[in-house]
Amino acid sequence: MRAALFVTCLADLFRPQVGFAALKLLEQAGVQVDVPQMQTCCGQPAYNNGDRDDAKAIARQVIETFEDYPYVVVPSGSCAGMLRLHYPELFGDEPGWQARAESLAERTYELMQFLTDVAGLAGVDATYDGTVTYHDSCSSLREMQVRAQPRRLLGTVDGLTLKEMRDTEVCCGFGGTFCVKYPDISERMVSDKVAAIEASGADTLLAGDLGCLLNIAGRLKRLDSTVRVYHVAEVLAGMTDVPGIGDGESA
Repeated sequence: MRAALFVTCLADLFRPQVGFAALKLLEQAGVQVDVPQMQTCCGQPAYNNGDRDDAKAIARQVIETFEDYPYVVVPSGSCAGMLRLHYPELFGDEPGWQARAESLAERTYELMQFLTDVAGLAGVDATYDGTVTYHDSCSSLREMQVRAQPRRLLGTVDGLTLKEMRDTEVCCGFGGTFCVKYPDISERMVSDKVAAIEASGADTLLAGDLGCLLNIAGRLKRLDSTVRVYHVAEVLAGMTDVPGIGDGESA
């Protein structure tokens, strides 16, 4: 089985280890993985701000880069949702490009979704000594229907206990540019999310979208919380021997 890894801008710029963890998990599942060097942003910032011309230009580059692969795997429900749902809509007035976008959409999967639903990965060889809680990001849950898949794999990690927080399916207030456009509302939402995390009693927060994790980690640190934050792929790949997201080099 062959697949291309769409690394995402946030992983590339802020947490490259998420990309390496995704690569390790895919290879453990028996997948031959390529990481195309010509890949760029998925275009979601431009799309969400109504800049359709730039969003289309970026989407054409992504389609051309990935269209020869049988599968495209993304360690982010948000970027995967952009390719899966919004590219075909974006080219509604260009039938040729719309057909190419629809073909790419059919082959695009969020990482947890691909590992379990396509590659058939039933478990991982990893250990994590801690109690974790899992945040369901809006795009992963609502656009990609990812909920059971990460929990199923986390259940195979030695030493790990999963404790669900209240309102785990409620937005953290990141929302891409939403947090920039509406900072007061965003701060209230992430404060509510942090309160739910703390109330769960978990010592670690996990999710599948780095944007949410960066947003929540920032609020946790400003409140001097000791909760550690990792992308779910890092835990499943056994790559938690580094500071958590937002902990800095000295942690």
